[in-house]
Amino acid sequence: MNRRSFITVFGGAAVAWPLAARAQQPTMPVVGFLHYASATTLAHLAEAVRGGLKETGYVEGENVAIEYRWAESHYDRLSALAADLVRRQVTVITAGGAVAARAAKEATANIPVVFTSGADPVANGLIKSLSRPGANLTGVSLLAAEMGAKRLELIRDLLPKARTVAMMINPTFPGAETEMARVEAGGRTIGMQIQGATATSPSGIDAALAAFSQARVDAFIVGADGYFITRRDQLAVLAARYAIPGIYPFPDFPRAGGLLSYGVSLKDAYRQAGILTGRVLKGAKPAELPVMQPTKFELVINLKTARALGLDIPPTVLALADEVIE
Repeated sequence: MNRRSFITVFGGAAVAWPLAARAQQPTMPVVGFLHYASATTLAHLAEAVRGGLKETGYVEGENVAIEYRWAESHYDRLSALAADLVRRQVTVITAGGAVAARAAKEATANIPVVFTSGADPVANGLIKSLSRPGANLTGVSLLAAEMGAKRLELIRDLLPKARTVAMMINPTFPGAETEMARVEAGGRTIGMQIQGATATSPSGIDAALAAFSQARVDAFIVGADGYFITRRDQLAVLAARYAIPGIYPFPDFPRAGGLLSYGVSLKDAYRQAGILTGRVLKGAKPAELPVMQPTKFELVINLKTARALGLDIPPTVLALADEVIE
């Protein structure tokens, strides 16, 4: 081999080796994050998912990529967003909220789906059972709708003379009817009359609170639908304007100025979803991963709001609080 041939062969090999090495590198898995809200209103929940992923060894940008799809509080956009993630062939979809979970399930039977759901995932047809979900789904059940009657009991403890309580639900939330039925049953048990109202938009929330004020209800309960979380500031302002005590399903509400909440920590639930997502990335089959359920529920009270409403929180209720906002 002459000198010119050697240089040509050697030079070509020098180019080919790095290309071959790059071709052998594994493709980074992609998580499709599908959520009903917006990045500005509930960004901390995406952060919680990343925290759960990190606990299982996955760090965004290092060994996992995340494609974010936010519906901006428009439930009717979720189907198209889920279909887009399927077309992009993401490795797993992490769906935030019962409606997002349903959209992901309808979009694919092959890509694993890890969900969080405030509605009962079995009753609403997402999975077969909590212990063995079946198909391509698993996730975290928030037990949010199931806790409606407990929130009614808190109103009784807070306002012993309360006789009329309003309940606001979003009819597009899969657990709305069940949640309302449980609160109505709880009202009959403790001698409270329950008035229902529906809201699917900011103007609907305005109208509902105005109706509550006109009816002179003693307090109101907000349903567990995620849309209401995105309107937590609006609800706090309206509750203050009409001077009506509001009871909410998640800590996000009193932290935004609502009176009190009783329910699971959304941040922790999404962290658990991130952990499940990491386990799926490691090869676990969703059908065999039991749906996680919260074991701890938090009572959060905003004392500043209570004072503005002229309420004295009973010491027995304060003693039960996990967080008191001064």
